[in-house]
Amino acid sequence: MLTLWLASPLLPTLAQPQARVFDEVWQTINDNFYDPKFNGINWQAMRDKYKPQAIKSKSSQEFAAVVNQMLAELRTSHTRFYTPDEQSYYQLLGIFQPRDRKSLNRLKPFFSKGKFEYTDIGIFTKAINGKTFVSAILDESPAIKAGIKVGDEILSVNNQPYQPVQSFAPKAGQKVTIQIQRTADTNSKQEIVVTPKVYDATTMFLDAQRVSTQIIERQNKKIGYVHIWANAADPSQEKLIYDLLYDRLKDADALILDLRAGWGGGNNNYLTVFTGQGPSITSIARNGSRVTYDSHWKKPVVILINEGSRSSKEIIAYGFQQYKIGSVIGTKTLGAVVAGRPFIMQDGTLLYVAVTNVFVNGTRLEGKGVTPDITVPFTLEYAQGADPQKEKAIEVVLSNTK
Repeated sequence: MLTLWLASPLLPTLAQPQARVFDEVWQTINDNFYDPKFNGINWQAMRDKYKPQAIKSKSSQEFAAVVNQMLAELRTSHTRFYTPDEQSYYQLLGIFQPRDRKSLNRLKPFFSKGKFEYTDIGIFTKAINGKTFVSAILDESPAIKAGIKVGDEILSVNNQPYQPVQSFAPKAGQKVTIQIQRTADTNSKQEIVVTPKVYDATTMFLDAQRVSTQIIERQNKKIGYVHIWANAADPSQEKLIYDLLYDRLKDADALILDLRAGWGGGNNNYLTVFTGQGPSITSIARNGSRVTYDSHWKKPVVILINEGSRSSKEIIAYGFQQYKIGSVIGTKTLGAVVAGRPFIMQDGTLLYVAVTNVFVNGTRLEGKGVTPDITVPFTLEYAQGADPQKEKAIEVVLSNTK
């Protein structure tokens, strides 16, 4: 765990260390950003503009804000500076699992167990008009078990302002009181007791995917459902294919593939499960029992997307439309379709850099996103756990099921 960072809210307190980290960020972008023309901006001028501000910053949060202001000038996704104050920092480390010796050596002082772990309750949040709302919740998380719902406004944690990591960092296994507001009526405030747990960022999304996988029974039909929280990990994709063809989802009459929230990344090979052609294989044992395996999913399928669907999830959505696999339902995706790579800075912070441009069948989705076939608005504020997009997906897939 990052005990050093959590013990102090400051990045290296002297201007000189801050200057070195700033210079390393700037140089890493200079050497690795996919566009040598830096999207039309003068990258040298950005260094001159933002370095004095960065050196004057008095906390890790201030420093990160200045660096991210500079990076925002590039107007490109997959380009951001992350500190251990953010859940995304750990999640990116877990997804990409740095393998180069330089990065691993830099991370050793902060992760004494050799695992990318952090303490959390399993929520994603979104700031709207200065308020913090729960935007998504990992399956079978402490938040789910405690009764927190998507759309809840977080008011405080143990009577202190909510902070994504530091609110829970030293409290794994301990009861924490979260004050939430469930509706626009201030009388709907309530306190919820939740027990944070330690998440292993290398396995947390696959674990949540496993738990999300289920059969929903409606109108005498079996609808398979699975939430792909991180598209980047090969085990996640392999688990999906195995469940579809051989295990928990193989007897479903239809499928809902939920690509909302979480992370993209990785390849898109599993799209061929829905587009390819292949024979069905029937094995007959000595006793006459038969088992038939199909190498592709040939039954109805729809996917769910929203502004939290990014990167390769957008490519999957685009592929669904291009190859007319099934309806794409929800709201427009983020438009974050370049390829990113994490770089570990000398102080253990993480710089995510867009290192290659990406075109899908000749189309650049960066900055454009994917518009669903069926748009279903979702008002997050005080949603009380309602999910109109998922309900619409059930309705549509049922109509396509014989």
